Amino acid sequence: MKVLVTGGAGFIASHLADQLIADKHQVVVVDNLSTGKKENINQRATFYHVDICDAASLEEVFKKERPDVVNHHAAHVNVRKSVEMPVYDATINILGSLNLCELSRKYEVKKFIYVSTGGAVYGEPKDIPVKESCPIEPLCQYGVSKHTVEHYLNVFYKLYNMNFTVLRYPNVYGPRQSPHGEAGVVAIFSELILHNKRPTIFGNGSKTRDYVYVDDIIKANMLVMGNIGKGEIYNLGWGKQISDLDVFSTVRRALGSNVEPIFGLKRPGEIDHISLDSTKAQHELLWKPMFTFEEGIRLATQYYRKLWKA
Repeated sequence: MKVLVTGGAGFIASHLADQLIADKHQVVVVDNLSTGKKENINQRATFYHVDICDAASLEEVFKKERPDVVNHHAAHVNVRKSVEMPVYDATINILGSLNLCELSRKYEVKKFIYVSTGGAVYGEPKDIPVKESCPIEPLCQYGVSKHTVEHYLNVFYKLYNMNFTVLRYPNVYGPRQSPHGEAGVVAIFSELILHNKRPTIFGNGSKTRDYVYVDDIIKANMLVMGNIGKGEIYNLGWGKQISDLDVFSTVRRALGSNVEPIFGLKRPGEIDHISLDSTKAQHELLWKPMFTFEEGIRLATQYYRKLWKA
């Protein structure tokens, strides 16, 4: 099949493109390179330097390539900036996604895979780990914008029978994750520790998230390529809470350092605790994460050590 991967120069989607190509699919990458890196793009992929908010240029890609599947990873993912600049966040995450939905309908794409967020749509949940049926109560504009597209996809499914699957991601980490942002805490801690600098933990270190290694996330994307998961939403996660202090300690230990953290003020829009119940994905997709946190951190820090100590 021919798969159009948005954000394919970025951390997760570049790994996805590699796997698709390894499995003999044709891959078309669309990325504006605002945060993605051209060196991440597989040389066997067809690359278009296009912004998903540029509907006319995006349509030229669809018209020429006629993809069978769209896997939509491109997004504005910075929670803090979404709070500060909600219009900018919505322009990319909602209007850009709508461009893709419309073109997918027009050019009869067989499957639309949408990457949503499990860490931001539920807000501060009462019950953890969180099931897909948990009330949607985001505490930041990023969570609102990502969830809004889920509603649009459901409408496109009902009106036009456009096949889609939503994957709600946990905190994903691994090679190629950039430390230049707020989401890549493993990369941020690794870079600072490798340069003998003290990382900042925002809050008292007790904030928890569900961490899944990138290879496990790619596996889920591959499983929903066809009709499996049609019209469904799936949480991806271990269902385990890992605190900021635990992340710091595990990264520090893997790098053989004794550096101590700095504690800063908690950032607005961030929830305190979450982990995702992936029972539905386990039963319906036969997916479950395989890389333990310690093993994933070992692999990620090996990558960063080579990258920054070369």
